[in-house]
Amino acid sequence: MRNVHIIGAGLAGLAAALEFANAGYRVRLYEAGPQAGGRCRSYFDPVLGCLVDNGNHLLLSGNHAAMRFLDQVGGRAQLAGPGTPEFPFRDLKTNESWVVRPNLGRIPWWLFARGRKVPGASLAEFLPLLSMHRAPAGATVAEWLKPGELRRRLLDPLAIAALNTMPEVGSARLLGAVVHETLAQGGAACIPLWPHHGLSAAFIDLALARLKLQGARIFFASRIAAVTVEAGRVVSLAGPKGAIAIESGELVVMAATAPVAASLLPGLVVPDQYEAILNIHYRAEAPSGFVGLINSTAEWVFAKQGHVSVTISAGNRYVDEDPAQLATRVWPEVCAALEFGARPMPEWRVVKEKRATFAATPAQEARRPGADLGIANLALAGDYTATGLPATIEGAIRSGCTAANLLLLAARKFS
Repeated sequence: MRNVHIIGAGLAGLAAALEFANAGYRVRLYEAGPQAGGRCRSYFDPVLGCLVDNGNHLLLSGNHAAMRFLDQVGGRAQLAGPGTPEFPFRDLKTNESWVVRPNLGRIPWWLFARGRKVPGASLAEFLPLLSMHRAPAGATVAEWLKPGELRRRLLDPLAIAALNTMPEVGSARLLGAVVHETLAQGGAACIPLWPHHGLSAAFIDLALARLKLQGARIFFASRIAAVTVEAGRVVSLAGPKGAIAIESGELVVMAATAPVAASLLPGLVVPDQYEAILNIHYRAEAPSGFVGLINSTAEWVFAKQGHVSVTISAGNRYVDEDPAQLATRVWPEVCAALEFGARPMPEWRVVKEKRATFAATPAQEARRPGADLGIANLALAGDYTATGLPATIEGAIRSGCTAANLLLLAARKFS
């Protein structure tokens, strides 16, 4: 049985580790931090007195890599959702509310049905979506989509959430890839899902337990400080306790963040511009669910166990704002979204992830490296790699599987 050494225990690293463990490899997983999960994890917040996620993630049933990952570890039962494709919205300027309800099949008759479509939207606005995944590499979302109610009330919020980048500069091709794999496949691929008991419970804890059962060794607080490459293959890693020799036949997956990977692999070109994500957590009770907001600072409001959580994507525009001012401004939006009335603001917490994802612009998309770097026993993984998707849970997991399968295929050829 051969070893595989995986650097980074985020979703990309965990996905790669599962692929190798299932293929009979001994997994050695090195994580610089004290816990796994990266940007997909939960923690107990002492101010709020409850478990919160370090980011809000809305999965769709068409996220096949994420669903396969959850099925592997037994996490599918940890997801909540309406069971049907429905997306509630509220416009805080006009006080209108509506629910977008795509039909299950691929023929989108919902676009003609009152009570299912975006109010005021025309069919002509929908047509550019069909070919958006084939948009020129330099096209932006704003350039590709027609202005109108469909864009203002659905597609712009979708773009900001999926790309974590404003439509004026975000890549049309990347958003098109998301649409092509979900909305364009019909409502059966658009059923919204979210972790009922937190990201760690659904994704991370079960994956770690599965890996340990398969004999994996997981090293926390184990930063890899250097990677030595000789004659076209990795020969050693510099760990916290000294050199880790990479023997003949052993494999390495670099699943660290883009800046770390670039520091360990000189000459590696990676995205170098980032966008923030802001999350505001309030200690408040509401029925489990979510709502998208229009004409507001808050974009998505999630009601979870013991708290309400707000996501503000493409957050560079707000990242320097005073947290108390931001929380105070957003709370009335939460009350309107969840019909709380004029309720006093409860305990709150603002979490700013300043380098949450790479900026999903055409220029940054061109800097995304592939999994194969030309080093015989090494592959690259991470949501910043050239997955064809934005930096999402789906993209991260897909990248880990791609890296693992690339190395496994090469190993079979030479065995």
